[in-house]
Amino acid sequence: MLLEFYGETCPHCIKMKPLVEQLNKEESVEVQQFEVWNSEENAEKMKEYDKGLCGGVPFFINTETGKHICGSVSYDELKKWAGISS
Repeated sequence: MLLEFYGETCPHCIKMKPLVEQLNKEESVEVQQFEVWNSEENAEKMKEYDKGLCGGVPFFINTETGKHICGSVSYDELKKWAGISS
């Protein structure tokens, strides 16, 4: 399962949005997204997965591999995180 935790107006999250959409469209990969700044429930869910790895957004985690991303990255790095080889 691929998860992204983000903040609605976070500039790094906004930068990642088109890359996540591109990943979904081009690779048919679903990333479940959770907005944490306006949802206490989603913020709690992020804490369950984060466990001190990032402490901020955007935070991406691949629950199958344990790989995570803190902050914004390139599209190629996002693909590697999702388990897609270039």
